[in-house]
Amino acid sequence: MQLQQDRSLQTQGGATMGTTWSLRLVNPDYAPLAPVHALVQSTLDEVIAQMSNWEADSRLSRFNAAAPGSWHELPAELAQVIDAALHWAQVCDGAWDPTVGALVALWGYGPRAQPQQAHSGQLPSEAEVAQALRHCGYQRLQWEPAQRRVLQPGGLQLDLSGIAKGFAVDWVAQRLQAAGWQHGLLEIGGEILGWGQRPDGQPWRVAVAGLPPEAQGSATPEAVPLQGGALATSGDHWHVFTQGGRRYSHTIDPRTGQPVAHALTSITVFHAACMHADALATVLTVLGPQAGWDFALAQHVAAVFHTHPDAAHPQGQRRSTPAWDARFASAGGLGQ
Repeated sequence: MQLQQDRSLQTQGGATMGTTWSLRLVNPDYAPLAPVHALVQSTLDEVIAQMSNWEADSRLSRFNAAAPGSWHELPAELAQVIDAALHWAQVCDGAWDPTVGALVALWGYGPRAQPQQAHSGQLPSEAEVAQALRHCGYQRLQWEPAQRRVLQPGGLQLDLSGIAKGFAVDWVAQRLQAAGWQHGLLEIGGEILGWGQRPDGQPWRVAVAGLPPEAQGSATPEAVPLQGGALATSGDHWHVFTQGGRRYSHTIDPRTGQPVAHALTSITVFHAACMHADALATVLTVLGPQAGWDFALAQHVAAVFHTHPDAAHPQGQRRSTPAWDARFASAGGLGQ
């Protein structure tokens, strides 16, 4: 990101959810930032306490380990995320599904993973995938939003990694604004939300993930203005392993039980709420370059698609939806 160097533009950062967070705030009065850091970290710790699969005592982990037929009343934040996750699972007809925890673990990701599968050449068998699929399916989840309670049908493993980080961005930003911080740019593991403006009165400008570094060359990364909205990116730049000449993504297609395998390298989505941008980026990644494009058009999603280089497109291909162009093209979305 290229930001004006101004003493009132101050930064904070830390670690969370296996990644990092960074915050830029306009602080013209040079107020102490220790309370800001504490507010951000405590909010993120609460997200982990509610939604982490890696914490054995989180509310999510307790639900995943619960007995069949047990009802669970959820805190408001976890209920909000589950409600949004089920909404998008229904809209995309299960192309993204928050109940894929068993599959995520089977393929060597997540806290119950078997990482030797990704490193020793051992891949799940068809029988193992079929068994894990029997424990998945958002339709199995009985959810009562008015009461904020959910039924564990038995063996179902929720995994909110495709949406919880986006929610965390939203929640932290809301708390910062409630505390009086009128201008800020918050990033958690690549999910970004901006509000207000830079010290020079201009919108925040944020680089958009495109081709992997080895294919980027000397091309100038795309950058867009971000003011009152969020960007989330999904793709196979990260958490991928190669076996038998094939790349295996960390993103699982819940319809097949297999990692996604197509030409997309990254998808970035704009939405007013980072939680929804996060979920939609995952939905489009699973759907792939054509079905994802069709879904984005039908749902009026502001998104930009990047594909791997091939014979027809040796530099890769960039394609943006009309909703993306309507928001960013006139604002100088390319370049610095």
